[in-house]
Amino acid sequence: MPSLDSVASPESSRALALLSSGAVRERCNRLLALGLDGELPHFTVDLDRLPAVAARVIEVTRRRYPDFAVPLRSCWRLFEAGGVDRWDMLAGARGFADVREMGRTAFDLAILAGLTGAEPGPDWIYREEVTGLPLARAEGLAVATLAMLAGGFFSAAPADPLRADAHALMRLDLAELAEGFQAGAANPLDGLAARAALLTRLGEATGLRPDLFASADEPRPGGLFDLLLDEATQGPLPASRLLDLLQDGLAPVLPGSLTLDGLGLGDTGRHPRLVTGDATTGLVPLHMRLQAIAWSLVEPLAWAGLEVCDLDGLTGLADADTAGLFLDGGVLALRDPAAAAGPHAPDAELVVEWRALSVALLDRLAAHLRADMGATADTLPIGCILEGGTAAAGREIAREKRPDGAPALAILREGTVF
Repeated sequence: MPSLDSVASPESSRALALLSSGAVRERCNRLLALGLDGELPHFTVDLDRLPAVAARVIEVTRRRYPDFAVPLRSCWRLFEAGGVDRWDMLAGARGFADVREMGRTAFDLAILAGLTGAEPGPDWIYREEVTGLPLARAEGLAVATLAMLAGGFFSAAPADPLRADAHALMRLDLAELAEGFQAGAANPLDGLAARAALLTRLGEATGLRPDLFASADEPRPGGLFDLLLDEATQGPLPASRLLDLLQDGLAPVLPGSLTLDGLGLGDTGRHPRLVTGDATTGLVPLHMRLQAIAWSLVEPLAWAGLEVCDLDGLTGLADADTAGLFLDGGVLALRDPAAAAGPHAPDAELVVEWRALSVALLDRLAAHLRADMGATADTLPIGCILEGGTAAAGREIAREKRPDGAPALAILREGTVF
């Protein structure tokens, strides 16, 4: 499999450009401009409702983080569910020999958690053996993934369980994964087979790209840490560089039928109103899951003393809770209210429009929050805004509006995107 960096033709460069966070931001804002002009088929946009949504996000953030020392949105928050810092306990028990060993394991875990973290469905619960805590949604998935890593589930080397290597991932057994997630008829996990397929493809992609993923011994997702550690000797790493490398190595892992010039476009949808006049017309890149993983790689690099700069080089993430915040908050309104019932496929035109508008609105929301709080993009990056309040506020408002707290728009939970 060739490196994306090695593809040099002018035609392929159009596809490469769509894999960047800059393309996500630019194209989502183009759809927002159309929405503000009333030219979108599914949603109207009312920016007059944005200040009230911003105030709600600030209120929720202050309640969750009273000192307003808000960390980044990442898997590391999920591993702290119930007030238990599981990563710290795991790292302390292991006693890593050096920073590279720590970083590889942390990257293994962050990439695994990012790929398996799509919504599990309303009826699934993970009961943690050590604490007895019942954990649902993203927290349950993350803690289950950490427990599997700790038990050597993803390692082909019995003497070295805290790793995820290519060979073990390629041999992943669906029944064993179901056991790890405690999934079954009485505890249904939506998209289990799709999650297993993601991990199998992760093993394949990792094995095919030793230039990105080779560590001291054999290819593993965490081998990317070695590459970044060496790059960081030249100075701070832009956050967008993390996404570029993830796209380079993991683009084949993610499902998606859209290709351009022979390259898969991953989490990219179609929308007919986004007209560019070239081969990229109608294409709306979003790249939510890989950007979420990129956010989760920032902290292990910081633990190693490496600086990641320009955090807003990544975009906000339009997950169902955050995108629901704008819909329940009235900033967005469905032209056909009955469409809320769905369920809609993640690549449906209506969903692509909703997600893209939400990504662009997150930048507008960030500007409101920073102005109200005297903050800047450096002191309050969008990753902190996501963690502090958007998803939490979205879930809160959903519970106020609907007894079951269901999302504002019903999406098919297929285990890969949402």
